[in-house]
Amino acid sequence: MSDWDTVTKIGSKARAGASQRETVLRGNSALNAAKRSGASIITDKKYAVGNAAKTSTNGIGQFHTKVDRSTDIIKPKTVGKEVGRAIDKGRRSFEPTMTQAQLAKLCNMTPQQVAQYEAGNAIPNQEHLISMERALKIKLRGSGIGEPTGKKPEAKPAAKPGAKPGAKK
Repeated sequence: MSDWDTVTKIGSKARAGASQRETVLRGNSALNAAKRSGASIITDKKYAVGNAAKTSTNGIGQFHTKVDRSTDIIKPKTVGKEVGRAIDKGRRSFEPTMTQAQLAKLCNMTPQQVAQYEAGNAIPNQEHLISMERALKIKLRGSGIGEPTGKKPEAKPAAKPGAKPGAKK
Protein backbone atom coordinates (compact mmCIF):
# COMPACT_ATOMS: atom_id res chain seq x y z
CA MET A 1 0.00 0.00 0.00
CA SER A 2 2.91 2.31 0.40
CA ASP A 3 3.81 2.14 -3.27
CA TRP A 4 1.58 4.72 -4.93
CA ASP A 5 3.57 4.81 -8.16
CA THR A 6 2.80 1.25 -9.37
CA VAL A 7 -0.09 0.78 -11.73
CA THR A 8 -2.00 -2.45 -12.45
CA LYS A 9 -3.24 -2.77 -16.01
CA ILE A 10 -6.00 -5.18 -16.90
CA GLY A 11 -6.85 -6.05 -20.50
CA SER A 12 -5.15 -6.17 -23.85
CA LYS A 13 -2.87 -3.17 -23.26
CA ALA A 14 -1.32 -4.86 -20.22
CA ARG A 15 0.53 -7.38 -22.37
CA ALA A 16 2.20 -4.78 -24.55
CA GLY A 17 -0.45 -4.52 -27.20
CA ALA A 18 -3.59 -6.21 -28.33
CA SER A 19 -3.59 -9.51 -30.16
CA GLN A 20 -5.09 -9.75 -33.60
CA ARG A 21 -8.84 -10.31 -33.53
CA GLU A 22 -11.02 -11.86 -36.14
CA THR A 23 -13.12 -9.21 -37.80
CA VAL A 24 -15.89 -9.39 -40.32
CA LEU A 25 -15.16 -7.26 -43.35
CA ARG A 26 -18.06 -5.56 -44.99
CA GLY A 27 -17.56 -4.31 -48.50
CA ASN A 28 -14.96 -4.73 -51.20
CA SER A 29 -12.78 -1.80 -50.13
CA ALA A 30 -12.13 -3.30 -46.67
CA LEU A 31 -11.42 -6.69 -48.26
CA ASN A 32 -8.95 -5.17 -50.73
CA ALA A 33 -7.21 -3.25 -47.93
CA ALA A 34 -6.83 -6.47 -45.93
CA LYS A 35 -5.37 -8.22 -48.98
CA ARG A 36 -2.88 -5.40 -49.52
CA SER A 37 -1.74 -5.53 -45.89
CA GLY A 38 -1.12 -9.27 -46.14
CA ALA A 39 -3.64 -10.29 -43.48
CA SER A 40 -4.95 -13.83 -43.51
CA ILE A 41 -8.41 -13.92 -45.06
CA ILE A 42 -11.01 -16.63 -44.49
CA THR A 43 -14.28 -16.69 -46.42
CA ASP A 44 -17.28 -18.51 -44.95
CA LYS A 45 -20.73 -18.83 -46.43
CA LYS A 46 -23.62 -17.76 -44.24
CA TYR A 47 -26.19 -20.51 -44.34
CA ALA A 48 -28.88 -18.72 -42.40
CA VAL A 49 -29.34 -14.99 -42.20
CA GLY A 50 -31.80 -12.93 -40.18
CA ASN A 51 -34.85 -14.81 -39.01
CA ALA A 52 -33.92 -17.83 -41.11
CA ALA A 53 -31.21 -18.62 -38.54
CA LYS A 54 -33.91 -19.47 -36.01
CA THR A 55 -35.96 -21.61 -38.39
CA SER A 56 -33.15 -23.27 -40.35
CA THR A 57 -33.60 -27.04 -40.46
CA ASN A 58 -30.99 -28.13 -42.91
CA GLY A 59 -28.12 -28.38 -40.37
CA ILE A 60 -25.41 -27.90 -42.98
CA GLY A 61 -23.45 -25.59 -40.70
CA GLN A 62 -23.58 -28.18 -37.91
CA PHE A 63 -22.33 -30.85 -40.30
CA HIS A 64 -19.37 -28.70 -41.38
CA THR A 65 -18.49 -28.03 -37.73
CA LYS A 66 -18.58 -31.76 -37.05
CA VAL A 67 -16.29 -32.37 -40.04
CA ASP A 68 -13.88 -29.65 -38.90
CA ARG A 69 -13.61 -31.04 -35.37
CA SER A 70 -13.31 -34.68 -36.37
CA THR A 71 -10.17 -36.47 -37.45
CA ASP A 72 -12.10 -39.29 -39.14
CA ILE A 73 -13.73 -39.28 -42.55
CA ILE A 74 -17.42 -38.45 -42.14
CA LYS A 75 -19.87 -39.29 -44.90
CA PRO A 76 -22.90 -37.04 -45.32
CA LYS A 77 -26.30 -38.55 -44.55
CA THR A 78 -28.18 -39.91 -47.55
CA VAL A 79 -31.83 -40.80 -48.09
CA GLY A 80 -31.09 -44.53 -48.35
CA LYS A 81 -32.07 -47.35 -50.66
CA GLU A 82 -35.51 -47.81 -49.08
CA VAL A 83 -36.61 -44.29 -50.06
CA GLY A 84 -35.15 -44.76 -53.55
CA ARG A 85 -37.10 -47.97 -54.07
CA ALA A 86 -40.29 -46.29 -52.81
CA ILE A 87 -39.86 -43.39 -55.25
CA ASP A 88 -39.24 -45.80 -58.14
CA LYS A 89 -42.24 -47.94 -57.20
CA GLY A 90 -44.45 -44.86 -56.79
CA ARG A 91 -43.37 -43.48 -60.15
CA ARG A 92 -44.07 -46.78 -61.92
CA SER A 93 -47.50 -47.15 -60.30
CA PHE A 94 -48.92 -44.40 -62.54
CA GLU A 95 -50.56 -45.33 -65.81
CA PRO A 96 -48.79 -44.53 -68.15
CA THR A 97 -45.54 -44.79 -66.22
CA MET A 98 -44.21 -41.43 -65.01
CA THR A 99 -40.64 -40.68 -66.10
CA GLN A 100 -37.99 -39.13 -63.89
CA ALA A 101 -38.17 -35.96 -65.98
CA GLN A 102 -41.94 -35.70 -65.48
CA LEU A 103 -41.57 -36.21 -61.72
CA ALA A 104 -38.80 -33.61 -61.64
CA LYS A 105 -41.02 -31.12 -63.44
CA LEU A 106 -43.89 -31.76 -61.01
CA CYS A 107 -41.59 -31.33 -58.00
CA ASN A 108 -39.66 -28.33 -59.38
CA MET A 109 -36.39 -30.26 -59.40
CA THR A 110 -33.89 -31.41 -62.00
CA PRO A 111 -34.01 -34.95 -63.42
CA GLN A 112 -30.50 -35.52 -62.01
CA GLN A 113 -31.80 -34.81 -58.49
CA VAL A 114 -34.64 -37.31 -58.96
CA ALA A 115 -32.11 -39.88 -60.20
CA GLN A 116 -29.97 -39.29 -57.10
CA TYR A 117 -32.99 -39.76 -54.83
CA GLU A 118 -33.93 -43.00 -56.62
CA ALA A 119 -30.37 -44.28 -56.30
CA GLY A 120 -30.46 -43.45 -52.58
CA ASN A 121 -27.37 -41.23 -52.85
CA ALA A 122 -29.00 -37.82 -52.42
CA ILE A 123 -28.51 -35.71 -49.32
CA PRO A 124 -32.02 -35.43 -47.85
CA ASN A 125 -33.81 -32.14 -48.45
CA GLN A 126 -37.17 -31.97 -46.69
CA GLU A 127 -38.68 -29.65 -49.31
CA HIS A 128 -37.83 -32.10 -52.10
CA LEU A 129 -39.15 -35.07 -50.14
CA ILE A 130 -42.41 -33.25 -49.33
CA SER A 131 -43.00 -32.30 -52.97
CA MET A 132 -42.29 -35.88 -54.13
CA GLU A 133 -44.65 -37.23 -51.45
CA ARG A 134 -47.41 -34.99 -52.78
CA ALA A 135 -46.74 -35.89 -56.42
CA LEU A 136 -46.47 -39.65 -55.85
CA LYS A 137 -49.02 -39.83 -53.00
CA ILE A 138 -46.73 -42.05 -50.90
CA LYS A 139 -44.80 -41.51 -47.66
CA LEU A 140 -41.08 -40.93 -48.05
CA ARG A 141 -40.24 -39.76 -44.51
CA GLY A 142 -40.61 -41.22 -41.05
CA SER A 143 -42.11 -44.62 -40.44
CA GLY A 144 -44.07 -46.43 -43.13
CA ILE A 145 -41.93 -45.38 -46.09
CA GLY A 146 -43.65 -46.37 -49.34
CA GLU A 147 -47.16 -46.54 -47.86
CA PRO A 148 -49.84 -44.52 -49.62
CA THR A 149 -50.76 -41.19 -48.10
CA GLY A 150 -54.41 -40.51 -47.64
CA LYS A 151 -57.07 -40.79 -45.02
CA LYS A 152 -55.95 -42.24 -41.74
CA PRO A 153 -57.91 -45.19 -40.35
CA GLU A 154 -60.91 -44.08 -38.33
CA ALA A 155 -60.35 -43.86 -34.61
CA LYS A 156 -62.56 -45.68 -32.14
CA PRO A 157 -65.37 -43.56 -30.72
CA ALA A 158 -64.48 -41.77 -27.52
CA ALA A 159 -65.88 -43.02 -24.21
CA LYS A 160 -68.90 -41.22 -22.81
CA PRO A 161 -68.07 -38.63 -20.21
CA GLY A 162 -68.60 -39.86 -16.68
CA ALA A 163 -68.38 -43.54 -17.68
CA LYS A 164 -65.63 -45.58 -16.05
CA PRO A 165 -63.26 -47.28 -18.46
CA GLY A 166 -63.70 -51.03 -18.49
CA ALA A 167 -67.07 -50.91 -16.70
CA LYS A 168 -69.82 -53.26 -17.90
CA LYS A 169 -73.04 -51.84 -19.27
